[in-house]
Amino acid sequence: MGQQGEGEEGAVSGVEERAGLAAAPYDRWVLLRPAEGSSRPPARYKHAAEVVQDKLYVVGGSRNGRSLSAVQVFDFKTSKWSVLNPSRDPNQLNPENNAGSQPFPPIVGHSLVKWKNNLLVVAGNSRAAASNKVSVWLIDVETNSWSAVDTYGKVPIARSGQSVSLVGSRLIMFGGEDNKRRLLSDLHVLDLETMIWEEVTTEKGGPAPRYDHSAAVYADHYLLIFGGSSHSTCFSDLYLLDLQSLEWSQPDTQGAHITPRSGHAGTMIDENWYIVGGGDNASGSPDTIVMNASKFVWSVVTSVSVRDPLACEGLTLCSTTVDGEKVLIAFGGYNGKYNNEVFVMKPKPRNFMQPRLLQSPAAAAAAASVTAAYAVITATDDKTKDIVATDDLDVKRVEPGSSSKQIVAEIDALNGEKGELESRLAEVRAENSKLKDKLDMVKLSYGELTEELRSVENQLASEGSRCQKLESQIAAAHKRLESADSLENELEALQQQISQAEQTMTTSQRRKSGGVWKWVAGSAEVSDNE
Repeated sequence: MGQQGEGEEGAVSGVEERAGLAAAPYDRWVLLRPAEGSSRPPARYKHAAEVVQDKLYVVGGSRNGRSLSAVQVFDFKTSKWSVLNPSRDPNQLNPENNAGSQPFPPIVGHSLVKWKNNLLVVAGNSRAAASNKVSVWLIDVETNSWSAVDTYGKVPIARSGQSVSLVGSRLIMFGGEDNKRRLLSDLHVLDLETMIWEEVTTEKGGPAPRYDHSAAVYADHYLLIFGGSSHSTCFSDLYLLDLQSLEWSQPDTQGAHITPRSGHAGTMIDENWYIVGGGDNASGSPDTIVMNASKFVWSVVTSVSVRDPLACEGLTLCSTTVDGEKVLIAFGGYNGKYNNEVFVMKPKPRNFMQPRLLQSPAAAAAAASVTAAYAVITATDDKTKDIVATDDLDVKRVEPGSSSKQIVAEIDALNGEKGELESRLAEVRAENSKLKDKLDMVKLSYGELTEELRSVENQLASEGSRCQKLESQIAAAHKRLESADSLENELEALQQQISQAEQTMTTSQRRKSGGVWKWVAGSAEVSDNE
């Protein structure tokens, strides 16, 4: 197991002896070793897990390309592993099968939901599937039997890597990847009372097709979708579906920066959505993160090394209650090797009293508090009326059960909150006044800058005109220079002609002068001879 340095905050603690769940430290993952003599199950990933009556049930998964079938059980009271080999319901046995019973089929990429102390296995890749439609199996942990559940209506196409969330008595399934590796972004609802599937049409603007994402339900009213991947990229986006209006939205989040991830696992405790593991096709995600679903504020709970078993893909995360405290339980996954260890962490109680930041801290606080107060006032305004509650996506009427003393206490609480709201609203007004003054100053500065810009533009236009005149003068000077060059060439030619003429005249004069002297010399010679 990957370890961080001694004393490093958030490091995973390995213990030699078995650590009880109640002794687990806050916000720190602890390796829960099995009791002596109890061996761990085969390591795996892309399995599914749930807690039923203090026992962790691990169903299916994959190892070295092989799908696993046995149901592994970890008892938190004894810290021992055991194998649950449920046999098929005798009413569903094939008469031609002489074996008398059939083990639960191997499966991978499925979802597991606890329903009335039973386990529902939904979708996934399994050779036991009767058709190219989503299969549903039920594992009865009390009778140690399993059965294939017949479903009706518009049964979705078979898939893996989907998300399945329980809302009342209905399952909400989103996305995944079908057997032809086509990515999906459809939404389906299965009524567990009637076992009828229904495809839900939502408004546009929902998540892109994806698989290996995570989903959670908040207040039985909103479906949250986070992360996942396509065939080329991983996501870090968050989408919210209003289960009444069936409209998607993409809320703005605050707090820590969350990196893209796929193959992670998540679970909701109260209004806090805890997410662990996953990866981005390059490395595992070492951070355990949490988002407050009412404020959309992300924070990092703890971190492990990148080579730790918790920084892996295809693991599971669920929760249970020990001595009145919630405990997170992580199992399995793959980060270069397959894992089969159980890790536990007690999340520290979180106080997200500060509302999400909408404009400024004071404005956001007042806005969120006004919203909360309005909701409470609306709910308690007339105690003689029925309170409308949503359950199983159906609207039912509930008779008020509050006494007059409770009403008085609630009114006193509302009055107290009213005073606090008035104080916060005063702060908001004061801050808005300051912001208005700053805005006026900005507008004034903008006007001055605009005038200065116009002046500069006029100067640039004037300089541009001067540049054009200079360019014209330069062009004329170039032409004159070209004319001067031509005259200079003609002058040189004339000078050459004059020089040649002078040379010719000089030569001619010399010839004439030489002839006279020669004649005179010739006459003298004749006289001498005589």
